Amino acid sequence: MNRLTVLKQKFRAAWPHLDERTRRIMAATEAVSLGYGGISVVRRACGLSRKAISKGIRELQGRGTPLVGRIRRPGAGRKSITQSDPRLVQTLEELIDEQTRGDPESALRWICKSTRAIAGELGRQHHPVSHMKVAQILHDLDYSLQRNRKTEEGADHPDRDAQFRHINAAVKRCLKQGIPVISVDTKKKELIGNYHNAGQQWRAAKQPTPVHGHDFPSPQVPRAYPYGIYDIGRNAGFVNVGTDHDTGAFAVASIRGWWRTEGRRLYPDAKKILITADGGGSNGWRLRLWKLELQKFADQTALGLAVCHFPPGTSKWNKIEHRLFSFISSNWRGEPLRDYETIVNLIAGTTTAKGLTVTCRLDRRKYPTGREVSDEEMQRVNLEPNKFHGEWNYLIKPTVKTS
Repeated sequence: MNRLTVLKQKFRAAWPHLDERTRRIMAATEAVSLGYGGISVVRRACGLSRKAISKGIRELQGRGTPLVGRIRRPGAGRKSITQSDPRLVQTLEELIDEQTRGDPESALRWICKSTRAIAGELGRQHHPVSHMKVAQILHDLDYSLQRNRKTEEGADHPDRDAQFRHINAAVKRCLKQGIPVISVDTKKKELIGNYHNAGQQWRAAKQPTPVHGHDFPSPQVPRAYPYGIYDIGRNAGFVNVGTDHDTGAFAVASIRGWWRTEGRRLYPDAKKILITADGGGSNGWRLRLWKLELQKFADQTALGLAVCHFPPGTSKWNKIEHRLFSFISSNWRGEPLRDYETIVNLIAGTTTAKGLTVTCRLDRRKYPTGREVSDEEMQRVNLEPNKFHGEWNYLIKPTVKTS
């Protein structure tokens, strides 16, 4: 075993137990014992600089003032960059301040606010600093990495809260009378194939599921359109997974499927259904096709269909979002949706501690887009608007057939 290796082992064993000064003295002692060339050998063995080892030798030879109870002389050591550059912290805060970020003249207005980007901009403003130091300063200033949060809903409609109260009263009234109440909406469309799906799942260490490196599929890649019906009174979900387009016809076909599969069995004496829905999308209050298809459904079943739409920008308040869709997303997190069978099985397998059950089916029928509903067709819709915001709240009655 050569001399360098022996020294490395010695320093490695002693180093964790020594402070800055005693390391320097130990290195100096070894360098002196080696004689000519000792400083170079010790430097390679312990990693201290030649300057530090030479200083230790001077201290051993009595040419330095003994430091009793101290490691460094008062004021010794490199100054903190925040001391040597007093304006650094102020400049950093100006760069990331909320008001500055909204300023079109801000240097970071159009770049990613990573610590490397911030350090680069500080350097251009004559404040050279490493990205690691930027992260340390930000931490000391109580900054942290944070996601954006969906809380702003845009301009509130003046009758927003009043519509919430109207929906709440209608739901309570119908549930008390035994009338089925369903919350409906289309979940986000999903790509079918070996694509990335947000979330994590338990797997053997260092064995992640391989998926495509991009999520920019061609128009030929199949898609799934899960339309959900959540039975508020029974805490049960029904999801119709479409393969064509999310249209008003598809939305009502999904509700019809729920009624034929679950609804009429659970509510054999029902004469009416209350539907709570978003204000837009395939079940939006402006959509003529939605109302026309509801009329067809009402005529087929002799059911009165009461509809309450949520005000603009408040879709997250719809019960189905947090009573059904959130649990479906949690159940398939991190799992590539490689085929329709996978989607149907994962949706149907969704449960909660509070007893949620979900029925799911695949709908391969065609629902073409671009269907225009004429004024004449709309006149055949037997729609009775509510006195309060009749555009949001209305009842579609079965058409009375004359002999």
